[in-house]
This record gives sequence, C-alpha cells and structure tokens, in this order.
Amino acid sequence: MALFKRRPKPVRLESVDQLLELVRSGTPVFVDFWRDGCQPCRTMDGIINELAEEFEGRAVVVKAKAEETPETFVKFNVRATPTFMILTGVDEPGSKAIHQRYRATGLVKKDVLVRSLEQALAS
Repeated sequence: MALFKRRPKPVRLESVDQLLELVRSGTPVFVDFWRDGCQPCRTMDGIINELAEEFEGRAVVVKAKAEETPETFVKFNVRATPTFMILTGVDEPGSKAIHQRYRATGLVKKDVLVRSLEQALAS
C-alpha cells in the first residue's frame, strides 16, 4: 500500500499538433491558456490542478503556455490570459473538425468550470 497517492497533473502542451491529436481522441479537452507574470493565471492554477484530478480518465486537462506554444494562441484566437476552453472532436467519421463547447477569460469559479466539463461529457 502506497503511503502517498500520486495526483494527476494537467498535460503541458508542447505544440498545436499535440492539442489537435488530443481533441481527436474523442475525449473532451479542457485547455488553460496562460503566461508567466499573469497573477490571475497563478490564482487559477490550483483550480486547474483540481480539475485534472477530478476528471482523470473522463477528460484531458491541458495547460498551454504563451511563451512555449504561441501558435496555439494564434490558432484559437486567444488574446488574454487566462483563457479557458473545452474542445471536442466532431463525431462524423473521418472529420477533422473541432467543436468549441466552452470559452471564458479571466477568473472563473470552479463550479462553473466543473459544470461546463460535465455538460461536454454528457453530449
């Protein structure tokens, strides 16, 4: 029996292609777009870690850092941080389309994010 359980962490995004691959896997993807020096981003960090733990196996929680993946910010037209999105793939066979189920910028209450992820999982 392990004394400490390892907690799941959000996936650190390395490229826009990695994000597209995660979305096409069929699991809802919650993306936290953030940058260094952003106080609201630091405030939301604990909540994002909790979401990664609570939705383990049901959804993928991803952190996209502006300095590391600027092409992702351009692709999804993110102009402010933190910005949160829930992305899903389209259910049509062979389709490469992405559906944005939720988008918010700034400080967001955890229950709002949880409710949005639950709705994405239900549909």
